[in-house]
Amino acid sequence: MAQAAAGKTNRFAIWVSVAVVAIVALVIALVVWMNNAANDPGTLPTGSGIDQSTGAIIVGDGEQTLDEYLDFMCPICGQFESAYGEEILDLVNDGTITLNIHPISILDRYSQGTAFSTRAANAMYCVAEADPDAAVPFMQAMYDNQPEENSTGLTDEQILEIAKGVGVESIDTCVTDGTYTDFVAAMTQDTPVQPGSSGIGTPTLAVNGEVISNSTIPATGQFATLFN
Repeated sequence: MAQAAAGKTNRFAIWVSVAVVAIVALVIALVVWMNNAANDPGTLPTGSGIDQSTGAIIVGDGEQTLDEYLDFMCPICGQFESAYGEEILDLVNDGTITLNIHPISILDRYSQGTAFSTRAANAMYCVAEADPDAAVPFMQAMYDNQPEENSTGLTDEQILEIAKGVGVESIDTCVTDGTYTDFVAAMTQDTPVQPGSSGIGTPTLAVNGEVISNSTIPATGQFATLFN
């Protein structure tokens, strides 16, 4: 009888071990699935003016590069555009640089639940896909109409009106459906951190692939010195 009892105990222990292994495998599979889902870029924007791997909207074809990571709710981004936008475009137009614009979303929490940063970044991709030449004018117009932090931001209808103002009228569904929302989220996670910072911030600049601190940006009128 002792041997029979021992046999039952061993079989029970084996079944317990099998169950534990199965549960662990299930947990691992769930974690992997959740991680993949969190990093799934979803629908990718198309067009020659968009780098799907980096999320950059490409402007110009200069040998040197400037990568600019921006959030349309970020007031400092608006100030940066006002102060340096013209100088940057001069560098693009004279062939000095290629400008890579990265619309990201880190300030949704400041739009009272409307996810304005994400919606605006999504719209930037919609515009760049429909008409690459309209990307910069759209960005400029968005900053000209930039809402204040802690407001509800612009509505989709207002964003579409801004797009129409720069000649893009075929993106209603792309904007209202948030076609590139997942792509924006995935690209935001890949935003580099400025030297000396503990997390992602905007605007963030990279000169020829090297991320710089905003404190090292030269005075207005001297932006070109970054590429000398």
